[in-house]
Amino acid sequence: EPMGEHYFAESFDRGMLDGRLPGDKGLVLKSRAKHHAIAAPMLRPFIFDTKPLIVQYEVNFQSGIDCGGAYVKLLSQTPDLDLDQFVDKTPYTIMFGPDKCGEDYKLHFIFRHKNPKTGEFEEKHAKKPDADLRTYYTDKKTHLYTLVLNPDNSFEILVDQTVINSGNLLTDMTPAINPPAEIEDPDDHKPEDWDERPKIQDPDAVKPEDWDEDAPAKIPDEDAVKPDGWLDDEPEYISDPDAVKPEDWDEDMDGEWEAPQIPNPKCESAPGCGTWKRPMIDNPNYKGKWKPPMIDNPNYQGIWKPRKIPNPDFFEDLHPFRMTPFSAVGLELWSMSSDIFFDNFFITSDRNTADRWAADGWGLKKAAESAAEPGIVNQMLTAAEERPWLWVIYVLTVALPVVLIVVFCCTGKVRPKDLSCSYLVCHSIPVAVPRFLCSL
Repeated sequence: EPMGEHYFAESFDRGMLDGRLPGDKGLVLKSRAKHHAIAAPMLRPFIFDTKPLIVQYEVNFQSGIDCGGAYVKLLSQTPDLDLDQFVDKTPYTIMFGPDKCGEDYKLHFIFRHKNPKTGEFEEKHAKKPDADLRTYYTDKKTHLYTLVLNPDNSFEILVDQTVINSGNLLTDMTPAINPPAEIEDPDDHKPEDWDERPKIQDPDAVKPEDWDEDAPAKIPDEDAVKPDGWLDDEPEYISDPDAVKPEDWDEDMDGEWEAPQIPNPKCESAPGCGTWKRPMIDNPNYKGKWKPPMIDNPNYQGIWKPRKIPNPDFFEDLHPFRMTPFSAVGLELWSMSSDIFFDNFFITSDRNTADRWAADGWGLKKAAESAAEPGIVNQMLTAAEERPWLWVIYVLTVALPVVLIVVFCCTGKVRPKDLSCSYLVCHSIPVAVPRFLCSL
């Protein structure tokens, strides 16, 4: 049995609770695109009173995760709770755990809050964590998911014993636990004569007599002078003298053949060709269409809003931690991925007990997975295959210091015979040199 008080403990390793890694077993969701459900009763119901709630379990997406969840449901204690009939509609108190579809990575914490006025339940969702969850879902390693709920309404969500989300039930759930004390009156409507215009055209303004609305926006520049050398009698384009009518040209069908136009070569060295025209400039007398100037609206009443009235559905629950007691743990899942591995479910009120249980389970797996990982060199090469830009970092952080050390150590004219350069590089210089370099 795990040390300390607990409400539920399941490692799936009967008779192997003391050091659970050898021959480790777990619960596996085997089939994709199917509905799955399994549940188990707790040693005793959890009552939300003066003790915190700690829920933790392990998940390994052994085949990756495409679309689906791996969350757990804490099933509400009700008179008609029948675990043999566990379905998606079975009432739960808390839903917690990973979920993913497409590129939307989620770590749910949802609880069903009972409205003290109506007795109806409404799902409350915790804010999204700021942390990037992608790695936990794609690295095919075992990760430990932990939810901590405290009687002061604070909560923490941890992955691998690191807090990735935290908050308070009163301020960080959506929709909010407590409704607003006042609401807009649904029967209040904006009067027809309500004026929301902050500015209006001056009704007393008169168009000046000298205002010419017909004046053009552009006029010829009367000060412009035709450049010297302008070729008035030369066109900008001429017929290509080297063009030849195609042999298959049919004038009856294609019309009279004309050579294609090309830029006049005589114009290349001249300032211009053809009829010279004065360039157009802005008309200083142009005013455009006259409009009355805008002035402050003397009848402006502001943006209309309905009046506030007391919210008939208002209530104030200052202790949302006091949730519906739960008496069973269940997985009710649909997934497009197979071979999702679950292990070491644990529910307690004591953080130290949860940490010891985690150390005996997930801690051993983490150590085993780390020991089985490829060496640092292989990890670096694999990472560089996926991200070629890492080679630049490798050169700057590894190769360049090594080259500099070799240059400074090995180019001197005098050095002790028994002090080799490789010895300096690999054993004396305080630089992080990969061990494979020392064998070169």
